Amino acid sequence: MSNLGTALLIGLVGFIGPLDFAIGSNMLNRPIILGPLVGLVLGNLTQGIIIGASLELVFMGAISVGAYLPPDVIVGGVLGTAFAITLGKGVGAAIAIAMPIAMLSLAIGNLTSVIFPAIAHIGDRYAKEGKPGGITASMWGIGLIECTRRGILCFLGYYAGSAGMKALLNVIPQNIIDGLQVAANMLPAIGFAILLEMIINKTILPYFFLGFLLSAYLKVPVLGVALFGLIIVIVKFHSDKKQTVLNTSTSAKEDTDYDDDF
Repeated sequence: MSNLGTALLIGLVGFIGPLDFAIGSNMLNRPIILGPLVGLVLGNLTQGIIIGASLELVFMGAISVGAYLPPDVIVGGVLGTAFAITLGKGVGAAIAIAMPIAMLSLAIGNLTSVIFPAIAHIGDRYAKEGKPGGITASMWGIGLIECTRRGILCFLGYYAGSAGMKALLNVIPQNIIDGLQVAANMLPAIGFAILLEMIINKTILPYFFLGFLLSAYLKVPVLGVALFGLIIVIVKFHSDKKQTVLNTSTSAKEDTDYDDDF
C-alpha cells in the first residue's frame, strides 16, 4: 500500500475516535482501542496492541475535570502508535512521540472549538421553533467537525511527518528512550495499583491474595485465575440470591403471624 493510502487509513482511524461521544461511552476514543486499529492498518496488530495498551496507561488520567482540558488522547495515541510501528521503535518511542503530539492537537482543538457556541445557538433557535431535526443536525454538526479535525490531523501528521519524526527520534539520546521504555514496563503495575486503590476493601481483599497465591505458587495461568474467579462469582451470586429469598420469606411469615395474633 502507498504511503498516501496508509495515511488515509490512519486518518480514518483518527476520524472514528470521537464517535465514542455519539454512540455511547464504549471507549472507542482510547489508545487501547485505537492502537490495535492502527496496528491492523500497518500490518502489525501485535505491536499495535502492545503500544496501545501502554499508551492507555500513560493517558489513564487524561480526563476532563471542571475547566481542565486533558491532552488529545485520540491524535496522540493514533500518531504515537503509527510512528512507533512504522519506524520500528518500541513503546518508549511511542510515549516520547504521543505526548507532545497530544498537547499540540489540544491547542489546535482550542482554536477550532470557538465556532461551537455559534452552532449551539443555532440548535437553541431550532429548539424554540420546535424543530427536533434541526437540534439533531446541530449536535451532529459539532461532532463531525471534531471527527474531521482529528482525522485531518492524523492524516497530515502521518503523511508529512514520517521523515521528520525519524530525524527527531535519531536526535533523542538512546538513554532517554531506554528510560521511557523502563517507565513503560512499570506502568502496568502502577495501573493495577491505582485500580486496587479505588476498589479494594476488606471483603474483596482475600480474593486478591487468593489470585496471587494461585498464580505465584501454583503457577495457574492468568486465564485459569480469571475462570476460577468467575466460578466464585457465580457461586456467591446464587448463594446471596438464595439467602435474600429466604430472608424475605421469613420476614413475610413473621408479618403474617403477627397479623393473626392481632
